[in-house]
Amino acid sequence: MRHIIRVAEQNVFTVIGDPTRRRIMDLLRGGGHSVGELADALGVAQPNVSKHLRMLGRASLVEARIDGPRRYYTLAPDGLRQLEAWLAPFREIWADRLDALERHLDDLE
Repeated sequence: MRHIIRVAEQNVFTVIGDPTRRRIMDLLRGGGHSVGELADALGVAQPNVSKHLRMLGRASLVEARIDGPRRYYTLAPDGLRQLEAWLAPFREIWADRLDALERHLDDLE
């Protein structure tokens, strides 16, 4: 009898709660990186970086491209859209406050 283990999709907000995963995402903003490159940049062991990349992948925040024996990871737009949708209302509040500050500073002049 075969057992199939399904990997549960990870909640985006739970995944980005980890500072190392956020640092990985920051590094990937500049383009694709291999696990080794990320490990070097972070000063973290490769198996730990691989674990974090798996979690980011399950949350659809990174994608892997296979090039020979290496995988290159990049940010995945679909997962980032979920974050953007959640942040949009907060961005409006921030913009309103900045507009109010600008009006206040203009009145001071």
